[in-house]
Amino acid sequence: MPIIVDEVVISVEVTNDASGGSAAPPSSTEDKQSVVNECVERVLDILARKGER
Repeated sequence: MPIIVDEVVISVEVTNDASGGSAAPPSSTEDKQSVVNECVERVLDILARKGER
């Protein structure tokens, strides 16, 4: 029995903590962004392949 996904919900929380603590180094932020981009690309590829069936 095939499973059909009608909706994909992606939730992201972005904070800009200006008070206290240490700021994340730019490379860490870039790494996180590249991981998010890779995940989005893979999800879109999977959805495109499932749409071709």
